[in-house]
Amino acid sequence: MEHLSVQLDYSELPDIHTCRGKGLSPRIRLGTLDPRVKSLAIIAIDPFEPGCSFVIWQAAGIPPGPEIPPAIPNEPLVTFPVRAVQGIGDGGRIGWQPPCAAPDDPPHQVTIKVYGLDNEPELEPGFDRNEIVEAMKGHVVQFGTTIALVR
Repeated sequence: MEHLSVQLDYSELPDIHTCRGKGLSPRIRLGTLDPRVKSLAIIAIDPFEPGCSFVIWQAAGIPPGPEIPPAIPNEPLVTFPVRAVQGIGDGGRIGWQPPCAAPDDPPHQVTIKVYGLDNEPELEPGFDRNEIVEAMKGHVVQFGTTIALVR
């Protein structure tokens, strides 16, 4: 498996991407994709929430490209600004679930994992974490991760 460079526009998520703002998904910039990559998948977690790996976003079937655009609608099937099928996070909702550190909590950390796949997994909208992990087995060509703090 090859490394994939994954970057956000900042090291600390601004309020527009958290529960204190509009709660929009952030833009994710990607390095050079292997020509074998046919689709992208995302799993984003907040390891500071209960359970140490609270899923705040799952998406798959994203066409390969230099970036995953911001503000992806919280809909099961998305066609704009990019095509994607989205799963249900641990908060019970589809799409980006904006992280929210309580005022007296230490900063939270959002970990965004991006997978370059050699196929387009057959996932139904609203899939869960086990389903996406199972669908990706044997198909990950590239993988990368990035983090951002949430205060």
